[in-house]
Amino acid sequence: MIYLKKADKSAESNVLEAQKVVNDMLTNIDKNGEQAVRDYATKLDNWHGDILLSNSDINAITSGVSQSVKDDIDFACKQVYDFAKAQRNSVVEFYTKNNGVEAGQRLLPVNVAGCYVPTGRYAHIASAYMSIATAKAAGVPCIIASSTPYQGKSIHPYVLYAMQTAGADHIMTLGGVQAIASMAYGLFTGKKADIIVGPGNKFVAEAKRTLFGKVGIDVFAGPSEVAVIADETADAEVVAIDLVGQLEHGHESPGWLFTTSKQLAEKVMKLIPQYIEKLPPTAKDAAYCAWRDYGEVVLCDSREEIVQISDEYSSEHLEVHCQDLDWWLDNLTCYGSLFLGEETTVTFGDKASGPNHILPTKAAGRYSGGLSAHKFLKVLTWQRMDRESTRQIAQTSSRISRLEGMEGHARASDVRLSKYFPDDTFDLGTPVEE
Repeated sequence: MIYLKKADKSAESNVLEAQKVVNDMLTNIDKNGEQAVRDYATKLDNWHGDILLSNSDINAITSGVSQSVKDDIDFACKQVYDFAKAQRNSVVEFYTKNNGVEAGQRLLPVNVAGCYVPTGRYAHIASAYMSIATAKAAGVPCIIASSTPYQGKSIHPYVLYAMQTAGADHIMTLGGVQAIASMAYGLFTGKKADIIVGPGNKFVAEAKRTLFGKVGIDVFAGPSEVAVIADETADAEVVAIDLVGQLEHGHESPGWLFTTSKQLAEKVMKLIPQYIEKLPPTAKDAAYCAWRDYGEVVLCDSREEIVQISDEYSSEHLEVHCQDLDWWLDNLTCYGSLFLGEETTVTFGDKASGPNHILPTKAAGRYSGGLSAHKFLKVLTWQRMDRESTRQIAQTSSRISRLEGMEGHARASDVRLSKYFPDDTFDLGTPVEE
């Protein structure tokens, strides 16, 4: 394995700065509530208007959205909703009976979901339906959505239309840490979120991480990542533009190429700066810094070695431009979402193909998938027994409890045996005396 290009920075850069800023803001908001949030909205986003949008506000802001734009958003929203609904239907409630113990599984959605939709460098239309439509498909009864004011005004009309179409029940003009805190603490809506989902910058990600436990979250997220696996059959131009397409997310967005072909690697490395140069100013600035500081090209000896390093990186988005795609599907195990073959691309997944684009970063793909209908569901168990079935279960529970030294647990079993079977004698283990 040889690094033809090695990153100068890592995903952990500037984390401490974000932690301090977020902790100070959360402390202030926890103490001073809605007023602190309004102060941050004014200071950070120059927003002086209402936080919670009324239906008339929403209709006024979205009135200028063209039918063609609505049609595209409607199509993409349905793609995401239908995929999420299939995810929801892939898990079922069930009932069992074993040794007299009736037990089952219930699947209940959380009561309140908070969906954050970033709007900064770009208007992230797709992030609205990725989170909201997925929560809707899971059956969440109350969905609160929040997005940053856009260019001194309320939420971007396209983003707001996507929020409305996807099924948000409450929409707030609010961004950043103050939005995450407001959803967690139930500010402005009176409803505390049980889970908060959605992508965002490092401050949003840190706020979600800090509040985890008080609320659930989707994934521990950082800047967007992309990795491309390519062999000698790959089209270097397609590989290069796919990498550049993700680098434009931001200055700290890594792009990685893992390949067995030095010729392909060198061509891609030559093309990437050329493609970056042709981007509009905002995207060019972000992509240039991301490639300079975080881009990597790794030359590997075999596809098995590529699998090893790819699983180690656990990229948020992973494209495979190789022969024998089924082999890669069978052998790769750590990623946020997998894109097999040149015909698909991260762009399709980010915008309209169906699977969710809110995905784990910073190698969290080793232990977590991305946002899905399952994230909004609580898998709850229940059990019921008749008196006869307690005979064996209670004896076993008493003996194991005493082996563990937990006499109180044992006596909860003992009392039932003596009540239900007063004439029987049982081996209940040796009582705990110390």
